[in-house]
Amino acid sequence: MEAMEAMEIDSEKNLQRKHSTYNLLDERFEIQKEMYRGQQYSQIYFARLHLMRTLLYSLVPNWKPHLPVCTVLGLEKDKECVVVGTLYKHMKLKPCILDEYSKTRSTTPLVKPHNFVHPDDHLVLEDESGRVKLAGMLSPSVYVTGSIVGLHGKETDAGDFLVLDVLEAGLPPQIELPLKSREDKYVVFVSGLRVGSSSSNPLQFQLLVDHITGHLGDEKEQGIAAQIVHVVIAGNSIEVPRGLLNGQNLASKDQSRLSEPIKELDVLLTQIAAGLPLDIMPGLDDPANFALPQQPLNRCLFPGSSAYNTFRSCTNPHCFDLDDIRFLGTSGQNIDDLEKYSEAKDKLEFVERTLRWRHLAPTAPNTLGCYPFTDRDPFLIESCPHVYFIGNQDKYDSRLVKGSEGQMVRLICIPKFCETGVAVVLNLGTLECHTLSFGTHFSS
Repeated sequence: MEAMEAMEIDSEKNLQRKHSTYNLLDERFEIQKEMYRGQQYSQIYFARLHLMRTLLYSLVPNWKPHLPVCTVLGLEKDKECVVVGTLYKHMKLKPCILDEYSKTRSTTPLVKPHNFVHPDDHLVLEDESGRVKLAGMLSPSVYVTGSIVGLHGKETDAGDFLVLDVLEAGLPPQIELPLKSREDKYVVFVSGLRVGSSSSNPLQFQLLVDHITGHLGDEKEQGIAAQIVHVVIAGNSIEVPRGLLNGQNLASKDQSRLSEPIKELDVLLTQIAAGLPLDIMPGLDDPANFALPQQPLNRCLFPGSSAYNTFRSCTNPHCFDLDDIRFLGTSGQNIDDLEKYSEAKDKLEFVERTLRWRHLAPTAPNTLGCYPFTDRDPFLIESCPHVYFIGNQDKYDSRLVKGSEGQMVRLICIPKFCETGVAVVLNLGTLECHTLSFGTHFSS
């Protein structure tokens, strides 16, 4: 744990930047001693089921104390019981790699190419002993393959399991918010900078940097900037020209085209890191590994900014404490994947579901790439964050969610900066959110 020194914003007006204590909690997302020895993905599912089943069994006595708990193999016809297992969703429209090789091509048209939910989808519950098709009140459009639930129901004549009630894990236990009178300090979230892309506006990002570092506006504006204690960049910061990456040796002019966006980003990050702490997470399109958890971007990419101890290259997902307030977030892949394979009224509902299922990425490894862990599932949410943020979304959205045991979580969807020019600001004192919007259109 380290405390950052207060850094001067303007020595003439004697404006001092506030500072905060920071504790990095990314250890479980780091791949260090794991070795890939050809292991299958079944082991991560077994680890997930084992841990979640223990948890759900502990909740059953308060939920349905009068009912026996069975395995799938132990179900008896018309006998009500509780069974815990992993859901699997049969999806008619789910893309299959084998279709590319089949002689009879599927003629089923995709109504919505970005979403594969179909009215004929059905759920199956699976544990080590067997699997059973589900009927009844469980809505297939809400759940996805990989989530663990407890079900109250009974086996029917057809051999299905008729679901009468559902038990989800609910919000995890939460460390209490610090009680000391919390002063106004701000954390800035930004994602989707896409430096180097045609949609990226360098002036827009420079304005954001100038605002954060206190080089913009009058004394009042600088006073507000001095209360910014931390910046988080949540993925998709760079766009490299994909056409160049074709496995051939690159000509020197192409090499410079490839490195130009990274150099440009480093110059801007150096300006931030010189003034205050900065966390950068990898995203889907960044030069990092594809599978979750994505490992930190190599510090060699940022020779300027990595010289500062305020610069941190972090994993995706990313977890940290700031003044004893717990933050957890991703660069958006987990929620974007949920949106393809289930339905909700808005993005924040998907975000809330992952909290209630206590799992950051339930669709991994089925439809979302992840490392084949053998004895653990790092995506389980064991401690409830106070702030849960998701990067690279189409628009800004935020909501405060309350749990059954008094948990309070601020959910934040961070928009793509290159498309919207919007960054998100969180007040550590109140957990309230607002946006910073930067426009560079000049009226003629």
